Amino acid sequence: MLAQLGRHAGFDLAVSASGDLDVDAHHTVEDVGIVMGEALSEALGDKAGVRRFASLTLPLDEALVEAALDLSGRPYLAYDITWGEQVAALGSPPFEPQLAEEFWRAFTTAAALTLHLRLVSGRNTHHILEASFKAVARCLRDAVRVEGVDVPSTKGSL
Repeated sequence: MLAQLGRHAGFDLAVSASGDLDVDAHHTVEDVGIVMGEALSEALGDKAGVRRFASLTLPLDEALVEAALDLSGRPYLAYDITWGEQVAALGSPPFEPQLAEEFWRAFTTAAALTLHLRLVSGRNTHHILEASFKAVARCLRDAVRVEGVDVPSTKGSL
């Protein structure tokens, strides 16, 4: 999913992480979100000239996910993607889909941005998860686009 995020955001992204995966993936997933959010925040600096806002509804087969974000300087996550109680882990090593929310919470907090993710429709866990990462990626691509020279805020800072 991180490869999808990098590719569709247009970011040169390489992630290498190790952690206590023998216990569970929670802390590693959260730490990766924190580091990626910090890297984005550092790369954007004072955000002068960026577009700031972006939203998108993204389909992936039967899945449809809405994403909206604001490089506001105010961390907030609205996550409305639910998984069944018996949802299976995906991939190798196994990734529990409900950890995606922990990743996005850590990312939004560290990047100081507002992110809304909502599942409109879908049944396939992989499609829903992939659509959510691609949707955020495309929003990031749009929001960080430089369109001017000023900070996009009436307050003069974000």
